Amino acid sequence: MGSHPDIIDIGKGQPSLSLLPLAAWRTATDHCLAQGDAELLQYGADEGDAGFRHSLAQFLSRRYAMPVTAAELVVSAGVSQALDLVCTRFTRPGDTIFVEEPTYFLALEIFRDHGLQVVGIPIDGDGIRIDALQDALVHHRPAFLYTIPSFQNPTGTTMSVARREQLMAVSHTHDLLVVADEVYHLLDFGTAPPPPLAAYGQSARVLSLGSFSKICAPGVRLGWVQGAPDVLRTITKSGVVQSGGGLNPFVSGVMRSLIDLGLADAVLDGLRRVYAERSAVLCRALRERLPAVTFVEPAGGYFVWAQLPAARTAAECLPVAMAGGVAVHLGTRFSSGGGFAQHMRLSFAHYDAPALEEGVRRLAHALAESTAV
Repeated sequence: MGSHPDIIDIGKGQPSLSLLPLAAWRTATDHCLAQGDAELLQYGADEGDAGFRHSLAQFLSRRYAMPVTAAELVVSAGVSQALDLVCTRFTRPGDTIFVEEPTYFLALEIFRDHGLQVVGIPIDGDGIRIDALQDALVHHRPAFLYTIPSFQNPTGTTMSVARREQLMAVSHTHDLLVVADEVYHLLDFGTAPPPPLAAYGQSARVLSLGSFSKICAPGVRLGWVQGAPDVLRTITKSGVVQSGGGLNPFVSGVMRSLIDLGLADAVLDGLRRVYAERSAVLCRALRERLPAVTFVEPAGGYFVWAQLPAARTAAECLPVAMAGGVAVHLGTRFSSGGGFAQHMRLSFAHYDAPALEEGVRRLAHALAESTAV
């Protein structure tokens, strides 16, 4: 059976080209360069440009509905690079870390690159299970816990207020560093999630990782680490940060203009509207064409975590699906232990409504065909 010439990959977790704010970025770049500040092209401060961090703090204070100061922020070249820095500065090869089960599959690759032993902690509809976390702490002394508290990748789950408070209590009791990947936090569809884990930085050891990849454009490779200044100093003492003179000073300058001109807010609000519409289309198509597939409709983020009926695995169906012109991300990719064979991660970020509907139509046909084989 040959491959389809036009694959709709509804597992792809990235925005479509039509959503990338080229005009806004051009305006911000022109505004930034018009300031005539050659320092933008020089090595920068280890923690990042002070003016950008001030503008970022104002942006986050407004969007998080909580006070954020520049002193709590260090600039990164996106969350992947920040996570790599965290591993470099807070772990050694052979250390144990905890992750949610399931979790972001490429974070697992970063942890493997650093030779870390990964222990999965199960989650439920309210987020990471505190009972399982406490049981794991009896047997392990992790260097940190990696969590995606809002609109989790891949499940779309948001950690409840009670669960966040319980997690912070455990962090305080066990002096456990919590690394919160909060890249989807601002992508709600109308109802904001509970405060980010960064809000608990005074009572627990928390590093909150944010990025403009999801709320503006992935190609800018710009993000931030939020935390208590004494914890952030461990990041800024990195040889990579000090040798590079901070991270992304020029792009930081352009992003500062994007924020100060109000364009960052406009871009983010536009993405929230589009993703809400696309999510509704994808979920409606799943309900209509694949009623045996179970999922929870997300309230934000990028993803739908779909479970096949009993005795079916996504891997068994994938070759037929690919031949029929549709691809998904297998659930096993998101497991630290090879679990979730019946699951698929679907994304509504990359395709418009007609393509999403066609993708689900193809998927339904492929699942029916693979059952008949």
